[in-house]
Amino acid sequence: MPQSFRGSNQKGVQPALSSPSTSGRLLAHNTLLTLAGQVIPLVIALSVIPVLLKGLGTDRFGVLTLSWMVLGYFSLFDLGLGRATTRFVAEALGKNETGSLPELIWTSFSLHLMLGITTGLILALLTPLLAGRILRISPEMIGDAITTFLILSAAIPVILASTVLRGVLEASQRFDLINMVQIPAGSLTFLLPLAGLFIGFGLPGIVALLMLARLGAAFAYLLLCMKVFPVLRNGYRFDRRVMRPLLSFGGWITVSNIVGPVLIYLDRFMLGALVSMAAVAYYTAPFEVVTRLMVFPMSLIMVLFPVFSAAGNLPGEQIARLYTRSIKYLLLVMGPVLLIMILFAGQILSLWLGSDVAEKSTLAFQILAAGMLLTPVQVSVSLLQGIGRPDISAKFYLLELLFYLPMLWFLVRGLGIPGAALAWTLKALIDTILLFIASGRFYDIGTRVLSENGLLRGIFALMTLAVLFSVVHFSGLALRPQIVMAAGALILFGLVSWYYVLDGKDRALLHAGSSGS
Repeated sequence: MPQSFRGSNQKGVQPALSSPSTSGRLLAHNTLLTLAGQVIPLVIALSVIPVLLKGLGTDRFGVLTLSWMVLGYFSLFDLGLGRATTRFVAEALGKNETGSLPELIWTSFSLHLMLGITTGLILALLTPLLAGRILRISPEMIGDAITTFLILSAAIPVILASTVLRGVLEASQRFDLINMVQIPAGSLTFLLPLAGLFIGFGLPGIVALLMLARLGAAFAYLLLCMKVFPVLRNGYRFDRRVMRPLLSFGGWITVSNIVGPVLIYLDRFMLGALVSMAAVAYYTAPFEVVTRLMVFPMSLIMVLFPVFSAAGNLPGEQIARLYTRSIKYLLLVMGPVLLIMILFAGQILSLWLGSDVAEKSTLAFQILAAGMLLTPVQVSVSLLQGIGRPDISAKFYLLELLFYLPMLWFLVRGLGIPGAALAWTLKALIDTILLFIASGRFYDIGTRVLSENGLLRGIFALMTLAVLFSVVHFSGLALRPQIVMAAGALILFGLVSWYYVLDGKDRALLHAGSSGS
């Protein structure tokens, strides 16, 4: 395990930050804050995407979705430094060893900037090849696509700088401050393209607006970090000795950060290369809806990571309980929503994007929703990285990539859009099994622990709801009676969950989270 950062306390670090809390009340409150910060942009996205798809056309919208991918997820390509920074800051706060935090934070910030500049230059050099040959972009769009990718190249240093600044706030559990920035920044991701469309901007102009919004968010994070850690105002400090533990821990996370997004987004590139950019648009619509439900596990995972990082002295039984109950909560929240999506997939897409999109995307929508039922076990990634074993999930990603690439090529070539969805779901299944087994090895998460913490009861309740929804689907009734029957099944599921799946501790935690910290 990488060495810890040690140092004496320094004046200017607020005492309230000395120990990241593991109290259920604070964890629940922070999770709800983080969830709000992701749900609000999601609601805006659901309203805006149909207008953008119609206004830009399928090809330009396909390129815009690739731009969103770079702006939203390129921070994962940071050599693991962002995650490493969060872990070491949380560990130092947990041990009340805050003396070396300025060197740690400023050194990590500098490394992110240098890495961003280098990566941006590489993307700029590859842009003509990417737009002209690799992606199937129509000839009249190649000029706009090249300009768009060059703008994205300039945005990469800003994206990576934001990563470390947000990570520092996460380590100090200041999710209230994070969401002061996240909510407007996430909302502008979809509102600015809409504004640019009505103003008459082309695709490059729209992406330039998105870049300016990211720059503003990065500056806001910087000011907030200086507010939480006033010692950062004393001057810039770069310490080469800090680089070694950062890079050591970040090494395996780098693998995860490179291979993980490839596993998530390779399906879109494969569709663009083997089918068409229009197919990317038809696939992206249901994919965005389904995967946006990751706001639930990601909200909890972001809160749990600094807790797992700072809780090295906690009993294994307490960590196992926190891990198991977290998965249970996610299943109870996400499961009914995903089952509704599967049951009414065609109607949802028709109402949202029209019958043409529904005809081409419904089956993929249902397959992706089924795969998303497995995502609560992603809590395992936070656990493994928090305890200093990022190599495990990274090795799993490498293993999955070996079979995912040929499987994806075969299924997309043979089945098109549904084939991409099926490959993604099969990959999610294998990933879930591997992560759950690995977590169980470290903390003895066996049948007894699953039963005591209600996870087995939660799985049984969700399976029962799935059976009831299947009866509704095959009943042959009209839409309105199906909705009534599904609503009755949901009410029954809620009652069973409250009185049978959840126990007294769970209900007290939910009350605490809703009332604030």
